[in-house]
Amino acid sequence: MDLAVILAVVAFLVVLLLVIVYLSIRVVQQYERMVVFRLGRTDPSMVRNPGLNFLIPIVDRPIKVDLRETLTEIPSQRTITKDNAPIDVDFLVYWRIADPLTSVLAPQRLGDMLLGISATTLRAVIGDIPLDEVLSKREQINETLRIKLDEITERWGGKVTTVEIREITPPRDVQDAMNRQLSAERTRRAVITESEGSRQAAINVAEGTKQAEILRAEGDRQAAILRAEGFALALTKIYEAANRVDANTMSLQYLDTLKQIGASPATKFIIPMEFATLASGIGGLADRAFGGDNGGGNGHRRSDPDAEAIPPAPAPTSSEAG
Repeated sequence: MDLAVILAVVAFLVVLLLVIVYLSIRVVQQYERMVVFRLGRTDPSMVRNPGLNFLIPIVDRPIKVDLRETLTEIPSQRTITKDNAPIDVDFLVYWRIADPLTSVLAPQRLGDMLLGISATTLRAVIGDIPLDEVLSKREQINETLRIKLDEITERWGGKVTTVEIREITPPRDVQDAMNRQLSAERTRRAVITESEGSRQAAINVAEGTKQAEILRAEGDRQAAILRAEGFALALTKIYEAANRVDANTMSLQYLDTLKQIGASPATKFIIPMEFATLASGIGGLADRAFGGDNGGGNGHRRSDPDAEAIPPAPAPTSSEAG
């Protein structure tokens, strides 16, 4: 056989072997799954996992499925609320493939189908909610949309993970009414805040006044107690000093008082009854101090048995001068 022919046959076989190897080996990435159709048929056992996979050339036909989460943007949709208010809503749908085999067999264009079912589901959900709740309960609407879309896409092998409403645009007249309501609400809050501040200030002032009055009353009470204790102590000292005063000292005090009365310009004087006893005592002191007998001058008055006893005059109760 000619050498050229042999080389040609060998080259053909090498090329054929390389083509067979290329068609037989497939590398599946970590985020992918590969569904293999063998002579047009497949089943769950024909779903290949990440790594190096071998196929039968010409017999097997592989289809790779991406399992990563993807985003579908739903453009603005005009919907009617329960109270017949037209609004424009656009939102985002985050989804992924949960069942690779079903996602290949069931839907033909999963992305387009998800876009259409999202728009119709949005209209159905918004149509059961009044306008005020649509504007205030966005999180609740997101969860309702996610549940409904997930139920539908489950039969297509998909899984809706998150739905986020991006913007809700009400009509112009509704926006004007909302702006007026917001302004009134802010004014109301400002008035309430101001009144609360005034009330708190008045409470603080009253509390401070009450505390001051309590402290002042406590101070007055302590001062009265101290004055009473001082007065009681003074009376005790006076009483103790009076107990140590003898009759002579009291007589001198009475004499000094009489001296002051005599120097007074008054024409009437009130003299106590006890002054008669004091005067007799003072007379006795004067007799002992200045009197004497005829014989010896020993300082004692001589007794005269024959002298007639003259009773003392009664003590005067009042004296009138001039």
